[in-house]
Amino acid sequence: LKMARIDVYDVIVIIFYFVAIVVVTLFSMVNSNRNSISGYFLAGRFMTWLPIGASLFASNIGSEHFIGLAGSGAAAGIGVGAFELNATVLLQLLGWFFLPVYIASKVCTLPEYMSKRFGGNRIRIYLSVLSLMLYIFTKISVNLYSGSIFINEAVSWGIYPSIIAILAVTAFTTIGGGLTAVIYTDTLQTFIMVLGGVIVMIRAFAEVGGVSGLYEKWFSTASMSAATLMSNSTCGYPSEKGFILLRSINDPDMPWLGFIFGQTPASIWYWCADQMMVQRALSAKNLSHAQGATLFAGFIKLLPMFMMVIPGMISRVLYPNEIACSTAEECMKACGSAVSCTNLAYPKLVLGLLPPGLRGLMLAVMLAALMSDLTSIFNSASTLFTVDLYSLVRKQAKNNELMIVGRLFVVVMIVVSILWIPMIESMQGGQLFIYIQSISAYLSPPIPAVYIVGMVWKRANEKGTFFALCVGFVIGVIRMVIDFVFLPPQCGQIDSRPSFLINFHYMYFAMMLFVLTIVVMIVVSLLTESPSSAMMQYTYKISEYHVPTIESHDCNLNEMQENKAETTTSQGSRFQCSLRWFLQFLCGLTDNEETVPNNPIASTKQSRNARILLNSLLIVLLAIALFLYVFLSLFLKDIYPAKPIVLN
Repeated sequence: LKMARIDVYDVIVIIFYFVAIVVVTLFSMVNSNRNSISGYFLAGRFMTWLPIGASLFASNIGSEHFIGLAGSGAAAGIGVGAFELNATVLLQLLGWFFLPVYIASKVCTLPEYMSKRFGGNRIRIYLSVLSLMLYIFTKISVNLYSGSIFINEAVSWGIYPSIIAILAVTAFTTIGGGLTAVIYTDTLQTFIMVLGGVIVMIRAFAEVGGVSGLYEKWFSTASMSAATLMSNSTCGYPSEKGFILLRSINDPDMPWLGFIFGQTPASIWYWCADQMMVQRALSAKNLSHAQGATLFAGFIKLLPMFMMVIPGMISRVLYPNEIACSTAEECMKACGSAVSCTNLAYPKLVLGLLPPGLRGLMLAVMLAALMSDLTSIFNSASTLFTVDLYSLVRKQAKNNELMIVGRLFVVVMIVVSILWIPMIESMQGGQLFIYIQSISAYLSPPIPAVYIVGMVWKRANEKGTFFALCVGFVIGVIRMVIDFVFLPPQCGQIDSRPSFLINFHYMYFAMMLFVLTIVVMIVVSLLTESPSSAMMQYTYKISEYHVPTIESHDCNLNEMQENKAETTTSQGSRFQCSLRWFLQFLCGLTDNEETVPNNPIASTKQSRNARILLNSLLIVLLAIALFLYVFLSLFLKDIYPAKPIVLN
């Protein structure tokens, strides 16, 4: 199929997209309270289920999902779709187990909850720093890289000029509007992403002849040079298990045991104990709206398997010699990477199949996915740094100072993330989505371990929790560094990595790290003093006490700002006053900090009808997810069994 670049019709569509984003951002800036900590970082806590659910989806589905899921689908089949089904389930764990505790604890950030549960500040500081590290390694740098791949394919700007363009577009939304602007723009971008994804899916299925046509052609998608490699090499060959979701326990891509018991803890961190995701749910006006949001996001999360993973497989069928390149020379010629070109699966599909105008729509979709993810990350990162780190050092910091520091910190994270991008291309055989999951598996399992134990076991104390986190972090970093030192071999090369690195799948490592953290936490807690009764109340039992709406709360920063100095108003020229007013409007600042309104804490009260409706929808959603797990893992392979590989 012939590739195409964007033309004038595509540019017109993209311009309309940017105009819509600017309008929504300005609307949120005018109609929201951005001049207080919780107003900027938690959207004033007045959000309803629809925008929150859309924001949960959009914050998760960044450009790395379109690029990464399709790329892993092209490399190994539908197995990577298990991550999306898992997310559907874990979103409900957030809504029904974690959120009631967070809301009843009256917190604005998750490290703040841990500070209340265990006392002291070192756990709070540790979790904030680790979360910021994970944002750099697995989110910001990955999003910038994946977005630049698509833009480079469309307009041939090059990787780093594309990154600069992405950052320029994203800065306005994040700096200006706070979480309110992020959620409103996410709502718009969710519908754009779903619409564009469905269009590409339909066009791709029509081109390949449906699922049956994909099955017939999948096993003949080996690249032309695959036969020239070593006899035991699988480079360039399609996976014989391409139509199986969860596979045998020693499968190199998706071992069912490692996925259920190893990948799930790492995913619990992302969905239930990560500030970026939980922050959206904490902006809900009450628990019912928060749970409705997790249900809405859960239903939409059923789509990526069909919108991204399977279209990635179709792209391999249509472009086997580029997507399935099997030698470093062939890959360098096709995409400029010596490792793999599977990350080009989705961009090639879009540029090769769609007519003018729709190509522009899909570029807007990719920009929407990228911007929604980046704005969410930037807002959450600035929240963590400002509330959990900077405010501990500058306890008398004024409101305006905290607002400015939060925005400036984002710039620092961007610079570090850009410097990390060259490492991404060389990891996990060039599969972007698998790189994300492996890094998360090395660093994140201790976090959900301490949250879960802390919520269900009153005896857990600060010393046990902190020691367990430190042990888990050291072991995880050692494994991650070893992975960076011993990179996977390129196609045709002998794998000289240590055997434990080859055979010890990252999912099993995550399982081991999760269990080890729990054991260390329990043992050390039992050997040291019990926590106070005040700390013990912040377990799951606290969610049983219905918390009414509290009208005065601003992320526990009020006590840090009791001695604010009076602010004087400058008497400059009319131009200076106008300029100052514009900058304050743009950044959500105020002259009189004493008049900044506080924001209410969400209520945990639920009506009987709301509980019945929400629980009924929960059962339906979990039943659908379970059916897809079982059918795609056990029965689809009987309908579409593996066939002999055919070389082109």
